Amino acid sequence: MRMAPVLLFIATLLGATACLAAEPELVSVKKIWDAGQHNAFTDLARFRDAWYCTFREAQGHVGGDGLLRILRSADGDTWESAALLEEAGIDLRDPKLCITSDGRLMVVAGGSVYRGDTKLLGAQPRVFFSPDGTTWTPPHPVLSDGDWLWRVTWHEGRAYGVSYPAGPNAGERKFPVLYASDDGIDYQPVVEWQLRGEANETTLRFTADGQMVALVRSDGKAAQGWIGSSRAPYRDWTWHELPERCGGPDFIVLDDGQMWAAGRRTTGPASTVVARMTLSTYEPLLTLPSGGDTSYPGLVFHDGLLWVSYYSSHEGKTSIYLAKVKLPEKTAE
Repeated sequence: MRMAPVLLFIATLLGATACLAAEPELVSVKKIWDAGQHNAFTDLARFRDAWYCTFREAQGHVGGDGLLRILRSADGDTWESAALLEEAGIDLRDPKLCITSDGRLMVVAGGSVYRGDTKLLGAQPRVFFSPDGTTWTPPHPVLSDGDWLWRVTWHEGRAYGVSYPAGPNAGERKFPVLYASDDGIDYQPVVEWQLRGEANETTLRFTADGQMVALVRSDGKAAQGWIGSSRAPYRDWTWHELPERCGGPDFIVLDDGQMWAAGRRTTGPASTVVARMTLSTYEPLLTLPSGGDTSYPGLVFHDGLLWVSYYSSHEGKTSIYLAKVKLPEKTAE
């Protein structure tokens, strides 16, 4: 049967409306920690049938000797402190969780040294390893002073991460570098990303066919941020500039190929958002309860929901929150 033009238009309009309505929905949000004076920079992982959330505790956003708190939960509802990682004279920052190829839980973090309260003298990444989420190795410095290895992702037995130049000892380096490691300690450079703008914090993930995807924050006026993709050996990259900046970026790739991201949005009042992402697009769709000093989410997809750890000061004190988000089903292309 041939559809009349008016009916065809209405059907098309309704279909477009249905697509627009397919947006993520906030199911719940809960504050899970506020014991520190300043609680910030989270990440989330599921390890051995339990939840782990890590973040930094310190006196403020910058400066002092930051400690890394590790929380554990059996059900995602009741949380308890499993470990506290520290190093004398070092501000441990931006902890990120991952699971190594041999089944250990790993934390990578920045290690900053200050003169006075906030004058940065040096920065070198640290890594920690644990067989059970409770007992951890001492901090192990990696790369060099002037590097900031922001997150590590394991794929087919290797650890990949991007380090950007940080602090007064970065020298003449201007661009981030993709590194690879067989053990999470010794890293070899793969390629330098000569991106326009001040590219820095980067999350790497892999698609089902082995393609590496990068979500990159960029500061300054030259660029807002980047999405990049590459196939092994990951030396040749295709780049797309973001329409807006994403601070503290994280994203995941679902089994059906969808990509969902989260981070700080700075168009308007600062907030933490969940965004639909492709290899070339980034579209914020859901604003989590947040404001002020906020962002640095961790993402895990579990039991049909996107679990999001993040921090925010919208209730006064910087605290750690856990949100559950229902994602829309993948639409037919």
